[in-house]
Amino acid sequence: APYYINLASTTDSIRHSSIRVLREELERGSKLGAAYVMTHPGSFSGQTQAAATARVSGAITKILDGYTGSCRFLIEISAGTGNVLGDTFQEVADMMEPIKAFPGFGGVCFDTCHAFASGYDFRTPAGAAAVMADFDEIIGLEWLKVTHVNDSKVDLGGRRDRHEHIGKGFIGVNGMRSLLWTPAFRSIDWILETESAGRLDDVASLKLIRTQKANK
Repeated sequence: APYYINLASTTDSIRHSSIRVLREELERGSKLGAAYVMTHPGSFSGQTQAAATARVSGAITKILDGYTGSCRFLIEISAGTGNVLGDTFQEVADMMEPIKAFPGFGGVCFDTCHAFASGYDFRTPAGAAAVMADFDEIIGLEWLKVTHVNDSKVDLGGRRDRHEHIGKGFIGVNGMRSLLWTPAFRSIDWILETESAGRLDDVASLKLIRTQKANK
């Protein structure tokens, strides 16, 4: 979805336009045969986090009310920059709770750079297993539908959304292997979101990662 979306905004015009645009994107996605439309929830500037989370859930309820298309709505994990919502599994789970019953709701997009920048350390097989156990307990692995696979220009917990080419950032090739070799990630699509220059090398790296498990 467009990056200007803010479902938590206290400005009615911004929130209402975000709801309208996302519903249009879902309808358009259904016509195109797309599986999902995903978005960051928004920012809680000027309000409590709890109030903002409730606003997001209410907005998604409006988006999905009466929707009968095939394209599903996903919440993307954020990097937690500033007042951005959705950087912890619990925040995402809280947003999801009122909307899980809607047929148009699909689940979660796990962005590797965002999760790492938010403080989830999956750079070893043991760390990755622990992170995914937390995800399963708080959100549920059945809701993990797709991943954006990106290395990170910021270190663990840096809370900035800065994608890096695979193996060139703080996650590293072995860190990527650790996460992507967990069972949940072996069964979903990996979507690359790195800059154009060097992207073919990233594809080659990911193909190699698919064939080699991580070292301890």
